Amino acid sequence: MSLDQSQRRAAVWLTAVLLLTPTARAFAQEQGGVSLVRDTEIEEILHQDGDPIFVAAGLDPRSVQIHLVGDKELNAFSAGGLQLFINTGLILEAKTPNELIGVMAHETGHIAGGHIARSGAAGHAALGPLLIGLGLGVLAAIAGSPDGAAGLIYSSGYFAEISVLGYSREQESRADQAAVTYLERAGESGRGLVDFFNNFRYQEVFDDEKKFPFFRDHPLTDDRIEALTVRVNQQPHLGMTDTPEAIAKHAIMRAKLEAFLYGPGQTLSDYPLSDQSFPGRYARAIAYYKETETARAITTIDSLIADQPGNPYLWELKGQVLFEAGRTKEAEPAHRRSVELKPDAPLLLINLGQTLVAEGDPKRLSEAVVVLKHALAAEQDNPLGWRLLSEAYDSQGEAGQARLAAAEQNFYLGQLADARVFAVRARELLKKDSPEWRRANDIILASQPTAKQLKEIGDVG
Repeated sequence: MSLDQSQRRAAVWLTAVLLLTPTARAFAQEQGGVSLVRDTEIEEILHQDGDPIFVAAGLDPRSVQIHLVGDKELNAFSAGGLQLFINTGLILEAKTPNELIGVMAHETGHIAGGHIARSGAAGHAALGPLLIGLGLGVLAAIAGSPDGAAGLIYSSGYFAEISVLGYSREQESRADQAAVTYLERAGESGRGLVDFFNNFRYQEVFDDEKKFPFFRDHPLTDDRIEALTVRVNQQPHLGMTDTPEAIAKHAIMRAKLEAFLYGPGQTLSDYPLSDQSFPGRYARAIAYYKETETARAITTIDSLIADQPGNPYLWELKGQVLFEAGRTKEAEPAHRRSVELKPDAPLLLINLGQTLVAEGDPKRLSEAVVVLKHALAAEQDNPLGWRLLSEAYDSQGEAGQARLAAAEQNFYLGQLADARVFAVRARELLKKDSPEWRRANDIILASQPTAKQLKEIGDVG
């Protein structure tokens, strides 16, 4: 069922409110989780910054997952399974790419040094669901459904064992020294990490409850900063500076984050019309979109595309603005162009798939299924992709496949009881012993059924 423009806007902004209000954050903290946002462009920039550091630490960068935490507090932390979490607040506070890279190198020191594993029981003290927000570049993905907010913020067993740890001073010093080694190997200066610590040296006079989370979990001392400074000043790459390209990407990342996470008024104040830079216009385009000034947003985006016609994220934003304005058919070419420019990005594929489903054209539904399957092959645990695939199959009259996709959606949401219900129904509709039928059985078994429930379900296995 398609929504009119007011319904689309309501779904989007209800989601944004749920994602960013203190209530949502408090619930996340209470449950031992965090709130995440997704954006392909920012994730790509973070990997471009961090991958040389991961390689220098002997890690496969393809195995390191960088997660963007939707929190204005300055923080970064690592978790088991090569996972690095970076708060949006840290990116906005970091003055240069080198400062941000320095913090990433420090967290890599914790990962490579096995500090999480050595923390023993403390490493599992924060078990609980993680609230995940699919936001920023894919905020449009929930606009076509009245239950969009529920699809944006949910509890997930996937990250059930995430724990934000407080490290010992010894571990902090070791991570600092490791960071310097990795930065040097990567041809980066360690000055950014020193500058970052010096910028927040004043935090040490505050009580813990007044400190930024990063400095509560990563105790900072004068001796530690001095030892780091001495080591950094001895390195051959001390004088290396950020490249113009790195500075430009950092500015884009900060502008995009501020524009999506703060009110349009603040964005337009920080990036006034007199600022005709690329990041300035990018931020204003997002602010206009948030103020429902669609024509002004599209005009600004088109000016950006004229400068960078091969930028998939500008086409993504254009498609997002048009889709949420109820101009679905006009959104399709923009989303299609973003996928042409970056064909294997799951979130861009999901945007296109959603648009094709929303058009309600039977010819488009078959393509939507192909596009969404492509996205899910790359990112199997994306509940939104499964929900849209379920809708596409349902519109095609493929009831068994639709129920199986709904089971997958609920499974990756951590809603195991609902996943089991959909999987049982899918099994009844699918051909016995087909791959899909067996997958339904797998979900049933993985949903932790009781012996009584298994007996009621019948032959599973």
